[in-house]
Amino acid sequence: MKKFGLVAAMVAATFAIPAQAVAADASSLEQLVQGEHRSAKHIARNEYRHPQQTLELFGIHPDMTVIELWPGGGWYTEILAPYLRDNGQFIAASFDTSGDPASYRVKAGKRFEAKLAAQPALYDATKVIAFNPPELLSLGGENTADMVLTFRNLHNWAMSDSLEGVFSAAYDVLSPGGVFGVVEHRGFAGIDPRSGYMDQGEVIALAEKVGFRLAMTSEINANDKDIKDYPKGVWTLPPVLRMKEVDRAKYLAIGESDRMTLKFYKPEI
Repeated sequence: MKKFGLVAAMVAATFAIPAQAVAADASSLEQLVQGEHRSAKHIARNEYRHPQQTLELFGIHPDMTVIELWPGGGWYTEILAPYLRDNGQFIAASFDTSGDPASYRVKAGKRFEAKLAAQPALYDATKVIAFNPPELLSLGGENTADMVLTFRNLHNWAMSDSLEGVFSAAYDVLSPGGVFGVVEHRGFAGIDPRSGYMDQGEVIALAEKVGFRLAMTSEINANDKDIKDYPKGVWTLPPVLRMKEVDRAKYLAIGESDRMTLKFYKPEI
């Protein structure tokens, strides 16, 4: 494993590559974010999520061991797994699929596993582990990962009162100097996590409480159009658009949520 310093954000180029070429040449983030192995629907989200700039800010390199917490439908996995496939290790800490088969998370976890199985040329080296806070909190042996990433998940763990446990698990698995990269819907002080938003100051304070140090904050994923007060919380906005056709044009014009982008590291003690 390697330790890397801060990496400046770069501007993504916009061109596509054939799906069959991805596994053969996965060295470039700028190619992967536009790769034809990704659906047009997922590529359209690049405008709001800035994956190349975000990952470069976190300091990712292709020979790292990287854990993604709750990858969901695999939006970032489509970039991370092929990028790390040949020289690194990508670990998806996904939903536990051993529970009630009718539950949302079990079904989502099985869909994720099916996605990986459908394209072995991209995902055959991916390691999937069950991560179900607060019951299943281990991410692996201590000091075994270079980077832990989470995208728009913190509010879920805050609602189950397990956010500190998740942060501690990330801290434990990282090697000294390892990076904890966080992207989350950004609210304001005192906001209810059931809205989908979190207060940035509270997130930083909690990370520092478990031992992390803040390396930097970034406005890469900011959106000043987001007023953070909607009938269905953050899910009122795209891509969910939970209000269906009600004020649809207004919410599309706002775009995806305002997001904090935080880079922490585990200090060398």
